[in-house]
Amino acid sequence: MVVRDVSFHPVREPVSRRAYTLVKVQTAGGVAGWGEAAGHEPQKWKTVGALLKDASAASYEVISRKLAAHGALESGVNMALLDVLGQVTKAPVYQVLGGPTRFKVRALASVEENGIERAKAAGYRAVGLKAPLPPFPNSGKGYVLNVKAAFDRVKNASGAGLDLVLEGDGKLAAGDAQQLAEVFERFHLLWFDEPCRHGNLSAVRKVSEENVTPVGLGREVTAASEFQDILREEAADLLRPSLGRFGLSRIRRIAVLAETYYVAVAPHHDGGPVATAAALHLAASMPNFFIQSIPQVADERDREMRSLLGGAVEKVMDGFAALPTGAGLGVRIDESAIARYREAA
Repeated sequence: MVVRDVSFHPVREPVSRRAYTLVKVQTAGGVAGWGEAAGHEPQKWKTVGALLKDASAASYEVISRKLAAHGALESGVNMALLDVLGQVTKAPVYQVLGGPTRFKVRALASVEENGIERAKAAGYRAVGLKAPLPPFPNSGKGYVLNVKAAFDRVKNASGAGLDLVLEGDGKLAAGDAQQLAEVFERFHLLWFDEPCRHGNLSAVRKVSEENVTPVGLGREVTAASEFQDILREEAADLLRPSLGRFGLSRIRRIAVLAETYYVAVAPHHDGGPVATAAALHLAASMPNFFIQSIPQVADERDREMRSLLGGAVEKVMDGFAALPTGAGLGVRIDESAIARYREAA
């Protein structure tokens, strides 16, 4: 399991333009592990590669802490090392991490209003819908009624059995978020996601305290320590750490901290299929996991790319994704396809 080489492969989907970096860790024993990091950070490749040289994949936790200052690349390396460890031990990553705590993973699709039927046809029973931006901060009743009308249309078109998340993307003024939370109580949302910027925790706490709708927070958090502030302030009912930014080990540490506050975790994921596989293993290893977002693919060209890069794990049935069954992450990548989608770094 000694690391002999690390390579980084920046790719971009042809239509959606999602960008992520595939990380390949090659060991002296001939085992290759794959991971995925958000975005592209070529200026850090040489340094990260040097830190990994001759390290043991079994030291993934120690390595994760050493690489914490290197941004999203740490998450990709962490996944790849766990993939190696799983293959060597002939066990899925979730067993390496002490699971499974569940045998299927509830899935969430984030879509536009016109994508509801496509998500339902793909097997999803929970969807996130973005709240349209108001024309100006604190727009008042007219804006709130427009958002409500859009959700009414979705409810009427989708019928029963579909759970909804309202996504604020951290772009709403506190006043608009407060009014939306009050109006949407009757919708029994799964949660209100990022109602306003997490930098203003007192405003988010006010939204959370004065309404029964749960609040989710953390998609844009860049430092793990910020989650401790969110928990201490009791500003959220659900934590949303980014999978591409924090990886498996750090999200598991965040989840342990959240569990002491009786707060669930729903990792945010808007990357590629390798990270989707990692997300399913992560879900199966966390007792306080709630639901996993899986990127929706609207164009066949993007779907083909994701399939070549391990997208077989992105199948949802009756609202749930099955756990991967192979050793490691359980994904097998067509490496010849990487050159087709590689982006100049």
